[in-house]
Amino acid sequence: MFHMKESIDFAEIITADRLLCAAGLLLLARWLLTTSLGRNALADSPPRRNNMPFYAPLIPLFIWFGPIPLTSMIARTLLPDLPAWKSAFLDNCVFGFGAIVTIGVMFALARTYFARRLKGFGLNVKTTVRDSAAAFVNLLAVWPLVMAAMILTISFMELISSQEYQMERHQELNLIVEHPQLPLRILIAVMAVIVAPVLEEMLFRGLFQTAIRSLFEFRYGLQRVPSSRIWLTILISSFLFALMHADPGHWPALFVLGIGMGYAYERSGSLLQPIFIHALFNATTIAATLSQ
Repeated sequence: MFHMKESIDFAEIITADRLLCAAGLLLLARWLLTTSLGRNALADSPPRRNNMPFYAPLIPLFIWFGPIPLTSMIARTLLPDLPAWKSAFLDNCVFGFGAIVTIGVMFALARTYFARRLKGFGLNVKTTVRDSAAAFVNLLAVWPLVMAAMILTISFMELISSQEYQMERHQELNLIVEHPQLPLRILIAVMAVIVAPVLEEMLFRGLFQTAIRSLFEFRYGLQRVPSSRIWLTILISSFLFALMHADPGHWPALFVLGIGMGYAYERSGSLLQPIFIHALFNATTIAATLSQ
């Protein structure tokens, strides 16, 4: 009986989340030791040759945050009596269609302005297996930092408000919890795990991060861009990535996650790595929500 109680207590202490954080901390510590605390991590970052104009990333950004939300609002106005879950389903269909259009525009931009076209942009199906494995390792390494950002955000909010702070779930996660209808849940999962990672990584890493890096490459000419400037590029694109999400409480964690994805892109030259990291993170979040 005593041993059974010990086993139960041990199981309560050693949770899956803590195991993930422990494994991630080991990977992070190894990375810090082998890269001189990150200073040498991007010393051989591959260049992305392109002649993209500075305004190019604004084109898909305008499409995504302009006509698409307007179309959703019009659809709600024309169909005001839909049940709540069907209204949410309609919204996701509109945004899904808009995402496909936006992704198509970004494919066209990449083919037009990048040397080696889509491969130069970082989309090469031949590296899928390698990039998916690397994405898992990178997400594991950044996971403790994301969790720490969330804990610090909660602590800070409780400190300034003098009351308990509950971090809000993402709107789509609330829909999954509130509505058990399978079609809606499947659509939300597809949007979160497939569509959103492709759209957001092509936009914020592929276009914005490349555009910012190109400014430094123009400044330094034929010389290699210093690692410090590449890190600055990652920080700026991660800030933009976090800022484009609705809930400010999520910004610190998303900023940290964005740094991990931006680093993966710069280190490998493959856009598939941040896409897979993003997809794995969203899939984990959905699975954790459904398991509660």
